[in-house]
Amino acid sequence: MIGFQEQQPMQTKKIKIYDNSLAVARAFATDLYLLATKAAQPVHIALSGGSTPALLFDVLAEQYAAKMPWHKIHFWWGDERCVAPTDEQSNYKMTSDHLLSRITMPAENIHRVKGEWEPRQANQEYIAEINQWLPKTNGWPVFDLIILGMGNDGHTASIFPHEIHLLNAPEICAVATHPESGQKRVSLTGKVINNAKEVCFLVTGKSKTARVDEIFNQREGYLKLPSSYIQPVQGQLTFYFDKEAASAIKAN
Repeated sequence: MIGFQEQQPMQTKKIKIYDNSLAVARAFATDLYLLATKAAQPVHIALSGGSTPALLFDVLAEQYAAKMPWHKIHFWWGDERCVAPTDEQSNYKMTSDHLLSRITMPAENIHRVKGEWEPRQANQEYIAEINQWLPKTNGWPVFDLIILGMGNDGHTASIFPHEIHLLNAPEICAVATHPESGQKRVSLTGKVINNAKEVCFLVTGKSKTARVDEIFNQREGYLKLPSSYIQPVQGQLTFYFDKEAASAIKAN
């Protein structure tokens, strides 16, 4: 097992549990609205793909289109598949379909990964754009909020167990490879994720129960799971669960 000298397993976190995935999406939308309305400066948010974020984007479009201060918000992506922005696999396309096409937001506030480019070029372009826009602390960019999911294999963003070294990668982003399909992806790496002011996992459904149990109850093998190592250095870590995903968490 690779030893991590800098990235340590999660120690402190907030846990919020709701009845179902829609309730998770609604609660998170409320918290996002409060974050944006209170902010005096631009709010840089890295988005996630997946079914629960799609629900979140629907809630934001339906309930917050007119009142969210979209001009303050800058959207980024925690990871992106190396496909065209019109491809059904694109996280950007999912966000556009469920949210961006339904709100009024300055075009310059949308910072997508150029998934249609050659992966290494897309990666370098994304690094340059992040460096251009985001403030830095400890030599790393600081996102105000990074939204993450947790895969059934314990991956997060596109940091998969077979590439767990990306948690300590020296670059802001890296080209990752899906372990089964071989598809290339551009992903934020561990150090920039853990340098965020706030990191929030949205985790729902029975399919996530086993991994949540493994990570939260420190079962054998949990240190091989990238999600175990997400712990902001100075920021807040919060988990938004539905009851199914959280069913194995021990009561405090």
